[in-house]
Amino acid sequence: LNMSSSVMNVSEHLSCPLGFGHYNAVDICILETVVIVLLTFLIIAGNLTVIFVFHCAPLLHHYTTSYFIQTMAYADLFVGVSCLVPTLSLLHYSTGVHESLTCQVFGYIISVLKSVSMACLACISVDRYLAITKPLSYNQLVTPCRLRICIILIWIYSCLIFLPSFFGWGKPGYHGDIFEWCATSWLTNAYFTGFIVCLLYAPAAFVICFTYFHIFKICRQHTKEINDRRARFPSHEVDAAGETGHSPDRRYAMVLFRITSVFYMLWLPYIIYFLLESSRVLENPALSFLTTWLAISNSFCNCVIYSLSNSV
Repeated sequence: LNMSSSVMNVSEHLSCPLGFGHYNAVDICILETVVIVLLTFLIIAGNLTVIFVFHCAPLLHHYTTSYFIQTMAYADLFVGVSCLVPTLSLLHYSTGVHESLTCQVFGYIISVLKSVSMACLACISVDRYLAITKPLSYNQLVTPCRLRICIILIWIYSCLIFLPSFFGWGKPGYHGDIFEWCATSWLTNAYFTGFIVCLLYAPAAFVICFTYFHIFKICRQHTKEINDRRARFPSHEVDAAGETGHSPDRRYAMVLFRITSVFYMLWLPYIIYFLLESSRVLENPALSFLTTWLAISNSFCNCVIYSLSNSV
């Protein structure tokens, strides 16, 4: 591909956040290109695999959370497809025409897609909470029709919450900072960042913490009750009840909890830097690039967690 010459040609049009000097700027841009191309390939391949598995395994559709997991897979797949924009821009010469619109649209789309993933994780935790706390009425509360309506509302809400960025109120994220205009001319706004945190990041994190805390608390209580019954009535009936009780729900909740934990571990550095930079406390192009693509890498990590945590 003669990547070195290609990157030198676009270095005047694209921002290279990790460049620390004139002599190694080209090498750093090549490194950025390799990282972005690799992540793009992994995200697309991994999520196509997840979607293919759900398509070929109808039994997986019996789980209500499969609606949200498939929605996350499609959102993450679109993240990978969207990442083709900076990938192609780095590998080929860009004329810079409509660069501002390109990076605005790119940053908006990525932010919306990751908002969908975050909201789906919160909905999954609520779904598991209802399954544990209201097992008898769960099927009446959680129906396929309501799940579809919930997913539609998630997409609408995610599209609306980042819409003010198009009207000059702040910047949704650093996903477009591979473009020079996004890095230098499109500035963050502390009020808009606070708006996003209050209406998206904080509520989702609170719901997840609340639901999983009570899920594991209830499962621990059930386990203790089963162990007490086994101690008092050591019989096969009690053993069978213990094996078919809430242990499958607890294992399933643990898998989903791992997915959620990894999501926030990868996104927390990005959110913290986003807040600090919006408040003009810290501004570091290298940290911006690293935290952004670390967060985007979560779109591939979900696929790995599915395969390692759940044999089904």
